Amino acid sequence: MALQDVFQKVLLAKDSFTEILGQEKTKQQLKSALIMGRHVIIAGPPGVGKTTLAKNVAALLPDVVLNDCEYHCSPQHPACPSCQSKKPKTRLIKGAERFVRVQGSPDLTAEDLLGDIDPVKALQFGAASVQAFSPGKMFKANQGILFFDEVNRAPEKIQNSLLQVLEEGKATIGSHTVELEANFLFIGTMNPDETASTERLSDVFLDRFDVVLMDHPESLAIETQIVRTKGEKLLVDFPNPLLANALEFIRELRVHKDIKRKPSVRASLGMFERSQANAFLARRKIVTPDDIADAFLSVLAHRIELKPSVKFLQSPEQFVVQEFAKFCQEHPDMHGDGFL
Repeated sequence: MALQDVFQKVLLAKDSFTEILGQEKTKQQLKSALIMGRHVIIAGPPGVGKTTLAKNVAALLPDVVLNDCEYHCSPQHPACPSCQSKKPKTRLIKGAERFVRVQGSPDLTAEDLLGDIDPVKALQFGAASVQAFSPGKMFKANQGILFFDEVNRAPEKIQNSLLQVLEEGKATIGSHTVELEANFLFIGTMNPDETASTERLSDVFLDRFDVVLMDHPESLAIETQIVRTKGEKLLVDFPNPLLANALEFIRELRVHKDIKRKPSVRASLGMFERSQANAFLARRKIVTPDDIADAFLSVLAHRIELKPSVKFLQSPEQFVVQEFAKFCQEHPDMHGDGFL
């Protein structure tokens, strides 16, 4: 069964993506693309849940009986070298097992992604035979999801190698063309604002995808829920008003005119966990403003980047201290000794 037929059945449920809080527009756009079997790139800043959302998609796939091979061949149409050389056993394979992750990086090669010709088997079966081909990660995503994290960090050569497979279902390795049909959906991620160690995605590459945008949590209430749900908890209390103020400070930094790289949700989680740890080490049963102030430098300063007009005048650490001091003046209940 085609994956788009599978998703047409499962995506009618109101809460298909239960691992992600909020992001309703993103979820709706992703559902629309999946129902039509379209490959997708999720674009957004770090820490907003792009990887979690992709894993959630794989978890929606039903359990199916497939060949017990790396390629997840259909028993009716075995395609990989091992299934063609011998009759494999079958087993029930969960959707999460058919989620293959590729990490984009400058040292990623086409052979890592597509596979390569085994020289020993090439002598035995012939260089153009499917038996001589060792499938790469892309083909191991058959009947599932190929998740390509930070696709714009991979070399341009990788983009070119993906074009043929996504369009025709074939892989060209050197001078050899290997036809291995793979029934998978490609979900990539990228941070469109990141420029360091990234490659420009070509127009012809982007033309194969729909781009779904994802951003920071829409509201303070949603971010509070994320932090309380996903963050680690110690045996100390973090009062709701205090947590709301701390998260509001992080959210204000995201729209600050002098900040180029905004603090992610991981900064919020770090603040939540480290503030509790500070209270725990001080043998208190409740988080205080001082615990939050002591955590902010460690979890915030390295997660922001100041604009050029500011970065040469003060360090990120100095900027965080200065802005938190201003915030505390406007919110008297945040006063503490801290680093003020």
